[in-house]
Amino acid sequence: MAEKTTIARPYALAVFELARGRNELLRWSEMLRLAAALVSDERIDALVGNPRVSKAQQAELVIGIGGAQFVKEAQHLIQLLVENGRLKVLPEIAALYEGYRAEAERTVEAQMVSAFPVDDAQKQQVAAALKKRLGREVTVTSEVDQSLLGGAIIRAGDLVIDGSVLGQLAKLQVALAR
Repeated sequence: MAEKTTIARPYALAVFELARGRNELLRWSEMLRLAAALVSDERIDALVGNPRVSKAQQAELVIGIGGAQFVKEAQHLIQLLVENGRLKVLPEIAALYEGYRAEAERTVEAQMVSAFPVDDAQKQQVAAALKKRLGREVTVTSEVDQSLLGGAIIRAGDLVIDGSVLGQLAKLQVALAR
């Protein structure tokens, strides 16, 4: 995994610099997300690297499916990745790009996993608390995991706040074992 990230980093940084210079950060996010989804599709994945499918055909396939959603520079990026045998790192490029974009826009996405459904007011409270702590705009998404028994786990970048009953029981178990 680290190798793919290492390979993807210069591409992601170059795309980010291009997008930032043209004030097209959101547009490039959408294009990279689409390209990464296409490359991750099992049908396209089967063709990438297949010796019977030329590099030109691979690029034409991905660009053709994306159609008008890919600007000229995105098409060139796909062709470059195909020529260098790097098309399969597009998901990593997209992920790294999103990190650069979030850093530039001073935003962070937080994921809240709770034992019970969370309403919008609760999400807003969590977002406000995280904004105060992190100094960034926060978007909160939520999902339900009943195995937590109660409470929630919040992940925002490298920050993890485990307020779940299961997490508290694990802390108690460690404390009692000492």
